[in-house]
Amino acid sequence: MSQDNDGKDQSPDTKPTEGQDGDERIFLVVIDATEEHHKALRFASLRARNTGGRVALLYVIEPAEFKHWMAVEDIMRQERREEAETLLHEVSADVQELSGKTPVYFLREGNLSDELMKVIREEKGISVLVLAAASGKTGPGPLVSALAGTASGSLPVPLTLVPGDLTDEEIDALT
Repeated sequence: MSQDNDGKDQSPDTKPTEGQDGDERIFLVVIDATEEHHKALRFASLRARNTGGRVALLYVIEPAEFKHWMAVEDIMRQERREEAETLLHEVSADVQELSGKTPVYFLREGNLSDELMKVIREEKGISVLVLAAASGKTGPGPLVSALAGTASGSLPVPLTLVPGDLTDEEIDALT
């Protein structure tokens, strides 16, 4: 497993976006436990296919609240990492099918918002951040609320928000 500059692990299947074709648009999608991330993933994959771009996937393992015994914490961290890698491999297959290219992916540990901003700033090839907003009474979700609100002026790339209640057919028609 390779590590990036700040010691965070990267997947062995990942190649940083620097050094890739400078004209290739990189669509970054945050992969998490939410249902709506599939909407952002579909949108980004189809846009990448239609523009000759590539999808990058970011999964952030947030620190556990359990800090009592180091051995138990290490086991929990390893289990979360294995779950994240499994999900990234599954999602990677979907991206490959929809976009025609294997995605770049980043697996980080830390606070989601902080790690997202680090990846965007470190990986100069990322050109668009694609997120899906949750539908329903709970609002768009904490990450979307933060990035579309107060943090929107500090994003170094455009933010594309995909409504979470769009159907696959509606997303296909938009891309």
